[in-house]
Amino acid sequence: MHTNVWYVDENVDSEKSYPQIVEAAECLKQNEVVAFPTETVYGLGGNALSEEAVAKIFQAKGRPADNPLIVHVASRPHVEKLVTSIPKQADDLMNAFWPGPLTIVLPGGQSVARNVTAGLDTVAIRMPNHPVALAILKAANLPLAAPSANLSGKPSPTSADHVIHDLSGRIAGIVDGGSTGVGLESTVVDCSGDVVTILRPGGVTKEQLEEVVGEVKVDPALSDDGQKPKSPGVKYKHYAPTAPVTLVDGSEKHLQTIVDKRRAEGLKIGILATEESKSLYQADIIIPCGSRDDLISVANRLYDVLRQFDESDVDEIYSEIFTHEGVGAAVMNRLSKAANNRVIKE
Repeated sequence: MHTNVWYVDENVDSEKSYPQIVEAAECLKQNEVVAFPTETVYGLGGNALSEEAVAKIFQAKGRPADNPLIVHVASRPHVEKLVTSIPKQADDLMNAFWPGPLTIVLPGGQSVARNVTAGLDTVAIRMPNHPVALAILKAANLPLAAPSANLSGKPSPTSADHVIHDLSGRIAGIVDGGSTGVGLESTVVDCSGDVVTILRPGGVTKEQLEEVVGEVKVDPALSDDGQKPKSPGVKYKHYAPTAPVTLVDGSEKHLQTIVDKRRAEGLKIGILATEESKSLYQADIIIPCGSRDDLISVANRLYDVLRQFDESDVDEIYSEIFTHEGVGAAVMNRLSKAANNRVIKE
């Protein structure tokens, strides 16, 4: 399959001034799949009302069919067509965080293609805060199912080059709107029950949610891979580079001792560090992932750093750990998935 690449200024203000947007939207209307930038990561979009289009998303990514998809919309009327009700807490969260990196799970889902929801009676919806994404949604005039535009299990793409590397020849097109912003996928919250519950941590923190709706719970299924997921990205090994990742919960000296032993055994070792600690280590490659004093910078760079390790041909990767507070919860969620929950404690 030939994959078109359309270059669009990330600050596009109208699909009318960009024929590339119109062309991409026409592909979507014909039930083809197209990758495009959002403020979190690049998404792989397909008509959420068409089982044919959604099946192409799963096929292109190699994604398990029991992993539900997030539906992206550009307006509230599209939301109302997809759900049976909008609870007050959900309405308050939409007003506070949309457009933005917050996905809301709502009752309903019968009007979207059955393979979008993986058979659940809920549907996950968000309104992205990116001019290109919104322009495409408006031009297509469709709700778009759009997981991250990468091969399933690999680090999510934060640039069009990442998408081209993974999916060129597998999808109809890629809209190149530059690098993304947040760098981690959206926070997913379930608003179908009495208490708002975080199904996946992301760009909107638990603390920010609680400022709007009061008590917020964290779903215990985040640590139980046996449950049927209500949210994408919580069941399978995910976000992983080719080399195995291990998290090291301990001092820099302890991490260095582990690395020295593995290198003495003839292995090529990489370390994921921070700007503050990178000079404290010796390894075959050391890649800093932002500042420990600014976890947003770590979130922004995480997937790009994991992909850089793939380019280095290391045999194993060892990573520092981070706090679970604020956006650190999302960083550690992604790192734990990348490591398949492998942790060495001092």
